[in-house]
Amino acid sequence: MAEIFDKLYLYFQFPFVRYALIVAVLVSLCASMLGVILVLKRFSFIGDGLSHVAFGAMAIAAVAGLTNNMLIVIPITVICAVLILCAGQNSKIKGDASIALISVSSLAIGYLLYNVFSTSSNVSGDVCSTLFGASSILTLKQSDMWISVIMSVIVMGLFVFFYNKIFSVTFDENFACATGTSAKLYNLIVAVITAVIIVLAMNLVGSLLISALIIFPALSAMRVFSTFKSVTICAVVNSVVCTSVGMIISILAETPVGATIVAVDAALFIIYTVVGMAAGRRK
Repeated sequence: MAEIFDKLYLYFQFPFVRYALIVAVLVSLCASMLGVILVLKRFSFIGDGLSHVAFGAMAIAAVAGLTNNMLIVIPITVICAVLILCAGQNSKIKGDASIALISVSSLAIGYLLYNVFSTSSNVSGDVCSTLFGASSILTLKQSDMWISVIMSVIVMGLFVFFYNKIFSVTFDENFACATGTSAKLYNLIVAVITAVIIVLAMNLVGSLLISALIIFPALSAMRVFSTFKSVTICAVVNSVVCTSVGMIISILAETPVGATIVAVDAALFIIYTVVGMAAGRRK
């Protein structure tokens, strides 16, 4: 046990490890808050769809040779989030179909660009690291950390400030509209925030695993709690704990960061499911 603590102490002497932990905790915290809303609105796969869009946008940035790919990735992902939302309200293209349409197209275009125009000698490695998370989460600079901190604070501020409106739109959109609340506006806010969080989470878990970061904490909390506030608080705690534990395990066992975090989330979901079933039987 002493060796484990010594190893952790040694690793946390490096600034980039501390930056990585801060970014991971903030991103997971924001993702879990949005996850509760997306799960309740039965729009969980928007995270998966937008992650594929972000993959395509990152391919464009890589081909263009941009050092700061956020300049392309965030705007493209936000635009596609708005398109998905608008298409989902179209009677001819349902929400799940619009997500599939945009996400699959983006994934295919991204992979095509990586293969045709990439200047890297290891295309497979670049694609794999983008899809499943890269070790770049452990090479973050202080500027990268501050970008994530600022974006996360904005997301949390919007969530807290519009909490009542988001709550009403989430549970009964028709009633919210009847009381004068612009459901389209708040759905748009949620979609844009989701897009930003997806981009921030790309380096942490990769585009294929982002949905787990959004959905697992919310689903785990719903196994035990029933009110919106309690589920949200529990989901946030679950996400922060799982991310921290996952990163520590990844450092000690030298496993992929993203996959380890998702595995911890999945294990906690099983625990909560068992606890929820046991509590239900007692009642």
